[in-house]
Amino acid sequence: MTIAELCIFASVMLYLVTIVPAKWISVEGAGRYDNARPRDPAFYHGGIRERALGAHQNGIEAFPFFAAAVLLAEFRAAPQSLINELSVLFVIVRAAYVLTYIGDRPSLRSILWAIGFLITAGIFFLPLLRHYLPI
Repeated sequence: MTIAELCIFASVMLYLVTIVPAKWISVEGAGRYDNARPRDPAFYHGGIRERALGAHQNGIEAFPFFAAAVLLAEFRAAPQSLINELSVLFVIVRAAYVLTYIGDRPSLRSILWAIGFLITAGIFFLPLLRHYLPI
């Protein structure tokens, strides 16, 4: 198993772990988490819970492109070391993205989202450039 493939798993774990603290945080007037109604919109309304849910949902949205890009690059024999490095960088950027989303830093969050997208696009197009890259 490659480092990039482990990063696919790390990316899933990151978006799953993102929502867990929101369920434990006590917010005055917002009520406690009810496992019988896990998608209750009122529970996530406003504040840190809403931002954690947004970060979680964005992680779900970013995952398919990242996973497909890694697998495509590997199947098409792009340089594995570069796929690995970019994948680790993607996970780091996504972790920072989550922190800025939850921390209510929208401008920095948008910059990190763009960087994460560009990293994924870079991985996706590595097979196209493989003849020009060092192995």
